Amino acid sequence: MSAPLPANRHDRAEELLGTAGVAHRQVGSAEATAANLAWWDADADAYHAEHGEFLGEADFVWCPEGLREADVRLLGGLAGADVLEVGAGSAPCARWLVAQGARVVAVDLSAGMLDHAKAGNERTGLRPALVQASAEALPLGDARFDVACSAFGAIPFVASVDAVFAEVARVLRPGGRWVFSVNHPMRWIFPDDPGPTGLTASQPYFDRTPYVEVDASGTATYVEYHRTLGDYVRALTGAGFRLVDVLEPEWPAGHTRIWGQWSPLRGRLFPGTAIFCSVLDAAQ
Repeated sequence: MSAPLPANRHDRAEELLGTAGVAHRQVGSAEATAANLAWWDADADAYHAEHGEFLGEADFVWCPEGLREADVRLLGGLAGADVLEVGAGSAPCARWLVAQGARVVAVDLSAGMLDHAKAGNERTGLRPALVQASAEALPLGDARFDVACSAFGAIPFVASVDAVFAEVARVLRPGGRWVFSVNHPMRWIFPDDPGPTGLTASQPYFDRTPYVEVDASGTATYVEYHRTLGDYVRALTGAGFRLVDVLEPEWPAGHTRIWGQWSPLRGRLFPGTAIFCSVLDAAQ
């Protein structure tokens, strides 16, 4: 049985996909890939209508808290570097990286999102290479990149984070950086509500059953996975990475933007984002 969906800003995508409710069950890689490909194709226009101005045409914003790579420099020196962005969406981060002198490949699952990326490339004249692919199977050569990054990209939507990290390790050169931002794992405990309802713990932190929306036949139309902090650390070390830092951005003073579950109310009490900074072991 599936529970009914609450009203939300994703109504148009849910209508296109026939989303009928929420199921509590496991979802494998093939079903998750098909569901999220269809979801992001259906939601691409609405997503950019709502968030495009905040993300910018050629800016690297790590998270809804507004932390920018221009300020924190988590990726290191970029001039002349080969950089991969995983789950690039419309590629504003990739275009910013190009503007810093990097050679950039931007990978995303969704053709709809990459259509926005192509349009952004034309408008700005900044042209990272765009590749449509799953993060679990990157169609790229071994040891090709110096840096890999993902700003709320593919990681929450894949069935196997181990597969993604192994692929990133494969395409990085020894000593390469891998930096990614995701929902802070503790957010799983609370409802996706930016208001007072979102302050009451209701979901076990240790329940890794994904959040799944389904159509009337029970087929997944959207899938998002939860991993604990420890899960991410173990997956990184298992793929040969050395964790060097975890950032938990504080909600900035005067930042009033509400983005989905992110809001000033929740942001002043607990983190919404975790940014993992790691380096590939030179022995790999």
